[in-house]
Amino acid sequence: MIERNEYLDLLKRFKNKDLIKVVTGIRRCGKSTLFDLFINYLKEIKIEDSQIININLEDPKYDFKDYKDLYDYVNEKIIDNREYYVFLDEVQNVPKFQKAVDGLYIKKNVDLYITGSNAYILSGELATLLSGRYIEIKMLPLSFKEYLSVFSDKSVSVDRMFLNYMRNGGMPGNIGILETNPNDLDKYLDGIFSTVVYKDIMSRNNINDKILLENVIKFIYDSIGSPISTKKISDTLTSKGVPTSNHTVENYITAFLESFLIYKAERFDVKGKNLLVRDYKYYSVDTGLRSYLLGKKSDSDMGHILENIVYLELLRRGYKVYVGKIDDLEVDFVAMNREGIKYYQVALSTRDEKVLERELKSLQKTGDHYPKYLLTLDMDLDSDYNGIVKKNVVDWLLDK
Repeated sequence: MIERNEYLDLLKRFKNKDLIKVVTGIRRCGKSTLFDLFINYLKEIKIEDSQIININLEDPKYDFKDYKDLYDYVNEKIIDNREYYVFLDEVQNVPKFQKAVDGLYIKKNVDLYITGSNAYILSGELATLLSGRYIEIKMLPLSFKEYLSVFSDKSVSVDRMFLNYMRNGGMPGNIGILETNPNDLDKYLDGIFSTVVYKDIMSRNNINDKILLENVIKFIYDSIGSPISTKKISDTLTSKGVPTSNHTVENYITAFLESFLIYKAERFDVKGKNLLVRDYKYYSVDTGLRSYLLGKKSDSDMGHILENIVYLELLRRGYKVYVGKIDDLEVDFVAMNREGIKYYQVALSTRDEKVLERELKSLQKTGDHYPKYLLTLDMDLDSDYNGIVKKNVVDWLLDK
């Protein structure tokens, strides 16, 4: 199993806290493995097997008709006053699962952990029932640091590994395939995509037009890092003989967001300190899934792929991430947390003086003293341009 230490540390920190631990993320990003790792930890600290109740609701042997069946099954295993650790994997597969979750939560000796592959797991009734009583752990595919740590072939340079990561992405299941038969990677990624499309999108949202749905997601994946609107998508597809409407495209985008196929970066007016309400940017949850869907065309936009990787890494590091607007200029990312703001500009290379000047210009116009970074693939020493730090993006990704 691939160690996912940052997520595992979160579970350890919140162990026995009066909160439900909710792990969300796209299918096959490692949620079940995270539970396995945490269960191994519990056993290491002498928690007995009988105190651990682990149910993967994708497993056909668990055929619960409704929430009461699930609740009764777990409740029968709680036979004394010891602390019980209950893991419900893909809990959204059980009708009205919210009631089972709430019923288990109120038991004084249950420490509850659940996963879901849809953002709606924390919407509606569950959010109402559990308001203020849960912590969400948002799981993503492997970071580059995690990806690098699992390959045994140290003869391949880190820079070559990074190019592979840009193309192949970080779904944990990729690793064994890449080490044995790389030609099978597209089959594996097709399996993930098809499962998400059929189980989490089409089935849940009563969508029948798979061809239109695929055209919309391909358009978005082909436009990562560029501001797009539902109208632009609708008009472009209609002009190419795939008729659709703004309303349909908007519904599909919501479904993609809920299933974690894409993430939305809202635009932020740096000077006015307010959010702008149109032409968002979207990023793929995994550059490998994007490569699979777009084929050879996917390699033609390395700058935006790099931007996608930086965006996901900022999410992993706990930031809320926006696209910055300063007059007619743009900052690739405005990253915010409790400590303040950081600005990031991303470029393949700034060896050309004109490109360097262009990339620095928007950072220079922010009008504040928050940290500013220019991330590139240039193999240079770190540089400082009047407070703007230029770093190699691979070094930045491997920073602690």
